[in-house]
Amino acid sequence: MRKIKQLLSEYGLSHQNPTNKMIHWVCVPLIFFSIVGIIFCIPIGPLDFLEDYLGPFANWATFSLTVVLFYYYSLSPPLALGMFLFSASCLALANLIRIISPVPLWSICLVLFFIGWVLQFYGHKIEGKKPSFFKDVRFLLIGPAWLMHFIYKRFGFAY
Repeated sequence: MRKIKQLLSEYGLSHQNPTNKMIHWVCVPLIFFSIVGIIFCIPIGPLDFLEDYLGPFANWATFSLTVVLFYYYSLSPPLALGMFLFSASCLALANLIRIISPVPLWSICLVLFFIGWVLQFYGHKIEGKKPSFFKDVRFLLIGPAWLMHFIYKRFGFAY
């Protein structure tokens, strides 16, 4: 069995309850975005010159997501493409919020992060199983890919 299928299958074992699944459809993207937004807010310091080339995407979130996307690519190039599109959307939304919101991006993302995790743990309480990342920290990255694989299946895309 391919590594990605094994990881998705193992992740799915602790996500069988329909309510928990529904909570994950909301909270996993919310948490992913909130982490991107928080990292987006970290000043790039001596790398300020990159803003001339990358504009608002010269930030630690872009760098971090590049590393994460290489991990996804190592598991499944097609799935990495979907995660790239989702990641790019998160970066764009973080930048938009940073520009138009009177409330700092980091504080919005901190609240979203907290809400997302509270609901996730509630979902796992309903499920009766611990979150997968307690077993293996990689599952923090597999969660978003697990949701993406359902989108791929829905449209008949191979992953």
